[in-house]
Amino acid sequence: MHIGIFPSSDEAAKAAAQIVIDHPHDTLGVATGSTPLGLYAQLREAWARGSFSATSAYALDEYVGLDGEHPELYRNVLRRELLGQTGLTEATLHTPDGLADDPHAAARAYDGAVHAAGVDLQILGLGSDGHIGFNEPGGSLVSRTRVEVLASSTKRDNSRYFGDDPDAVPSTCITQGLGTIMEAKVLLLMAFGSGKAEAVGQLVEGPISASWPCTIMQMHPNVYVLTDEEAARRLRFADLYRERWDGLS
Repeated sequence: MHIGIFPSSDEAAKAAAQIVIDHPHDTLGVATGSTPLGLYAQLREAWARGSFSATSAYALDEYVGLDGEHPELYRNVLRRELLGQTGLTEATLHTPDGLADDPHAAARAYDGAVHAAGVDLQILGLGSDGHIGFNEPGGSLVSRTRVEVLASSTKRDNSRYFGDDPDAVPSTCITQGLGTIMEAKVLLLMAFGSGKAEAVGQLVEGPISASWPCTIMQMHPNVYVLTDEEAARRLRFADLYRERWDGLS
């Protein structure tokens, strides 16, 4: 696990973009939320310079039942951030079908598609309760893509995209499972702000537990965790991680 601690989220995003560019990335796993936006801006700039192009991408998750025209539908978010600006097209951006008549069948089909494609590098954010994707605490550490119920804390966190109204946030989603995510060749997780500090501490230094789903990443052979100073403030061995990072740079 490579831990990069940066003075700001902007600097972390630049480092994250370089990691994406430097690794084989025919198939990217892409996340939504505010955390990866700086990274996506860096990738758009790299694409404009001719130093980056993505072939295909698979989203981590999607809300169930949200209108197809809603601006916070994750496919629409990813369209705005990535399509026509990173090499991705409508046909090469893959997302779960949250409007399917049978979302459980759609989840199974999506899991098969992700597995068959093989994700080279998976971009991840981190929930304040330790979730990655929408894998909430208490679930299986080897779960597959499925329909999941959002925790009330996650709905509160996401309400800023829905007029600060948690009740406007969909209650269910299709999410890649932890077992699905762990199949990616490289995991790249970013976490910023003091609200993520406890989750980062558990992710890097805590025991592996379903209470903190992100901790399963300790079992992956190639993980990058990039944070700002605030998110890293609970790490006991932060100085050691800085030394290691500098030694790898």
